[in-house]
Amino acid sequence: MPNWSSQSEVIVDSGVFVKFMHSLLGVYAWEWFISLPFDWEVLTGRKAFRWPLIFYFLNRYLLLAAMAGIAVALDSTTEINCQAVYTFNQFAGNAAVGLASINLSLRTLAIWSQNKWIMLFLVVVILGHWSLILQGVLLKAAWDPVQNACVISGTNNTILAATFTYSMCFDLVVFILNAYKLGIKRKGSSKLSKMIFKDGLIFFFIAFLANLLATVFMILNLNSIMNVIFNVPAAIASTIVATRAVRRLTNFTNAGPEMYQPSGSSGSNFRSHNGTRGLTAARGGHKGTQSGMGVHVQMETFVRAEDSTHADATDYVTEVALKRQSDYDVEAKASAF
Repeated sequence: MPNWSSQSEVIVDSGVFVKFMHSLLGVYAWEWFISLPFDWEVLTGRKAFRWPLIFYFLNRYLLLAAMAGIAVALDSTTEINCQAVYTFNQFAGNAAVGLASINLSLRTLAIWSQNKWIMLFLVVVILGHWSLILQGVLLKAAWDPVQNACVISGTNNTILAATFTYSMCFDLVVFILNAYKLGIKRKGSSKLSKMIFKDGLIFFFIAFLANLLATVFMILNLNSIMNVIFNVPAAIASTIVATRAVRRLTNFTNAGPEMYQPSGSSGSNFRSHNGTRGLTAARGGHKGTQSGMGVHVQMETFVRAEDSTHADATDYVTEVALKRQSDYDVEAKASAF
């Protein structure tokens, strides 16, 4: 068992910390790069911009700024203001964790049809979360001329552990609200309901495990390096799964089915979220014939905008037509987010 508080062990842990942070920077940089097309489509107007996407962009780019700040602090070869850099990194990283929870809270609010009591409850929980995030300077860092680098000399473990524990509880509450509305109460069978439920489940487990690991090491209080070594993985894991969930939902509601309803006594109508009608087949016959007799056959066909999971279009029409109207309420509300 090593002596975690010894100077030699702190130096070894510092080396591990540097290599680990560079690896995480590469992971997040790759995630950011492969998802840039979505950001570009929103910024250029190809995808509709809605105000909840503000939190999506803040989440992504605050964490990117934090990772850049960590790289600056670790790779500088000349003396810099280490305290200022690490204060920014701490705020941006913790804010990313808070924004990840907000992104899932907004989707939960949409699922609950903007119920005023759920809205009030989530607002109170969010304010409590950010009261911990904005506690102030929780890390102390200084330039070490011997190592010729910034060195973390102290941490406020109590506030940091409380912040990550609160995040775990917040994520659990959000998942329970989603599960109850989509799984137990509504028993929704729509593809959108299933996708939201699955994404919420995946988000909860990944974020919970990442935050739990960070909290355990802060409570153990081995040394100043080991106290914070898993904070960055927790922020990255929460951000990646939350922003992916936002993109999946946005892409689904932009391209997937919105509702199915009859267009008349002899036809059918299918609308997608981009407002386009389905392809209409040529109608047989003319408006009238000289004999006044004949059969008028009208048929409208459509193409699905999402991945096909049915044998043919007829099966899909039958499935959608039999869905309860309550399922469409969930999709319409979620599409606004």
